[in-house]
Amino acid sequence: MSSWISVAEKCLRDEAQALLDLIPALDADFDKTVEIILNCKGKLVVTGVGKSGHIGAKIAATLSSTGTPSFFINPLDVFHGDLGVIQKEDVVLAISNSGQTDELLRFLPYLLENGIPVIGMSGNPHSLLAQYASAHLNAAVSKEACPLGLAPTSSTTAALAMGDALACALMEARHFQASDFAQYHPGGTLGKRLLTKARDVMRTEDLPVVPPTMKLGEAVIHTSNGRLGQCIAVENGKVVGLITDGDIRRAMESSRDRFFDLTVKDIMTKTPKTVPADTKITDIEDLLREYKIHSVLVTDEDGKLLGVVDSFSTMI
Repeated sequence: MSSWISVAEKCLRDEAQALLDLIPALDADFDKTVEIILNCKGKLVVTGVGKSGHIGAKIAATLSSTGTPSFFINPLDVFHGDLGVIQKEDVVLAISNSGQTDELLRFLPYLLENGIPVIGMSGNPHSLLAQYASAHLNAAVSKEACPLGLAPTSSTTAALAMGDALACALMEARHFQASDFAQYHPGGTLGKRLLTKARDVMRTEDLPVVPPTMKLGEAVIHTSNGRLGQCIAVENGKVVGLITDGDIRRAMESSRDRFFDLTVKDIMTKTPKTVPADTKITDIEDLLREYKIHSVLVTDEDGKLLGVVDSFSTMI
């Protein structure tokens, strides 16, 4: 093993330990922070300088995508016209490892004078930022993972993780669901999966539909031509059963010479899994896994067949 890998291992261990050390540091101020943000009538404004600013921008993005309207502002821009974007209904999350960053502290008086709650996140619970904040998130680390102990490494990782912890707590408090997440990510693959429904992907043409009285010998042909590995038994316009290629093979083995005398009704599953057309494909995937099946039938409220969704259709 090269010496460079050993350096990487030490860095990762140091940062992992820094995260674990945050757990006992969690206190009532974390709960207070969550309550302040939940009661916020405006937006959460995240701010920080340098590396803390980069972390703050990511935290703001995570919060915005998980139900807490947020945006990042550089404190250096605040005194050049951007102060107006912060309103009295907002809450400010100020991030500084030292808690003594001058650019950050300079506009604290404006926030306090206007009654805007300030949440501080720093590695120094005795800093000015911590003292003047309505609540303080302690993201202190014992040492940086940097070999020189100088470059922000463990401290930035700790701040980032604390932001994620805050986002997770707020998601739980808001009962934020996967469907809500999809609303904020409509253009991505995840959003498409969460928003796509059975009607969007179901196969509707050339479905292997047969009457329950059809002989199995003929049903085998329909099963093969349908390329779904199954036949759907329909009577009086309603789904009454389903046979799969597995059902057919088992019937061949058990009945032998009587196979061609059997009908679809003799071996069909009379209660196949069906879903409405507005069922999300993520729910269909859960159904396929739970019952170890490869497709479901899409029906209307009267039991009329609308289409078929198989496991391949859900892989959008």
